[in-house]
Amino acid sequence: MPARPVVSGHGAPLRIGVLGCGGIAMRRMLPAMARTPVVEIAAVASRDKARAEAAAERFDADAVHGYERLLARDDIAAVYVPLPPSLHAPWTARALERGKHALVEKPMVTGAQEARKLAGLAERGRLVLMESFMFLHHSQHATVTGLLTRGDIGELRGVSAEFGFPPLPSQDIRYRPELGGGSLLDAGVYTLRVTQLLLGGSLSVIGATLDMDDETGVDVAGDALLRGMSGVTSHVSFGLRHSYRSAYTLWGGTGRITLNRAFAPPPDHRPVLRIERQDHVEELTLPADDQFANIAARFVSLVKGDGNPAAERTAAVRQAELVDSVRAAALRKADPAGPGGAP
Repeated sequence: MPARPVVSGHGAPLRIGVLGCGGIAMRRMLPAMARTPVVEIAAVASRDKARAEAAAERFDADAVHGYERLLARDDIAAVYVPLPPSLHAPWTARALERGKHALVEKPMVTGAQEARKLAGLAERGRLVLMESFMFLHHSQHATVTGLLTRGDIGELRGVSAEFGFPPLPSQDIRYRPELGGGSLLDAGVYTLRVTQLLLGGSLSVIGATLDMDDETGVDVAGDALLRGMSGVTSHVSFGLRHSYRSAYTLWGGTGRITLNRAFAPPPDHRPVLRIERQDHVEELTLPADDQFANIAARFVSLVKGDGNPAAERTAAVRQAELVDSVRAAALRKADPAGPGGAP
């Protein structure tokens, strides 16, 4: 494996190269990186030269025609990978093999085998591999878990999480199975990841359904029931044909906590947390927070040696395994006479 590029000291920004000009990168992540002092967007690569030049000009970076050319640069210590999901694993692997740290858009991979391979490459190269679930870095979730720990709704009995939105234009990559499309990989992964956050430990999938669209060949809606080690269950729902909802609820022995706009709040949004008890309803307005800038800063801190990168690798593998388990459970539901099903 090639020697890693030199990472500047704690006071200097981390020079990051961007593989691709995807929508989430241009709308949210790159603007956040640009306003984060610890990050320098050094170069933006695309297979389309004009797209690379337009993106690079916007963020005062070098334009690079082709991903390999960016990975060959020794002045870039890390990459951000916002490519379509099916391209994440091969290009992240190449980046790690080049000795570069990687922040990879969710879903980091389309299957657990890919996640384990990337985690192994990162571990052997002593590199940071991080799946970009930005919502985990918003302070509103710490408030929720703090209330739960304090016992404000009693002992936790159940969790529900929903993320869905109306149909997208027909040419959107979410409707292309060869690019890793579908509601599970696009929206469902958020509900699975927040279940990990709230229940902790290992999770088992009790059952799942995926509603397949015959025309596009991708799942456009789904549900899953999961159980944590303590026996608490989580019901998650997701889809690409719904009225917009981005929320989760914790149901306890003495009350409920509901958080709306849980997964993609803009930086100026002040979250409203609703707490319901038998004879009292309370709404807490929380401070606005910039989860996009926060995850960029966290990634930099891990690269510079502050924190435990192994935890990020483990979380990414566990997440991919959970996605595989939901797929398998849905397949058993659709074809109970198939492998592993009832005779």
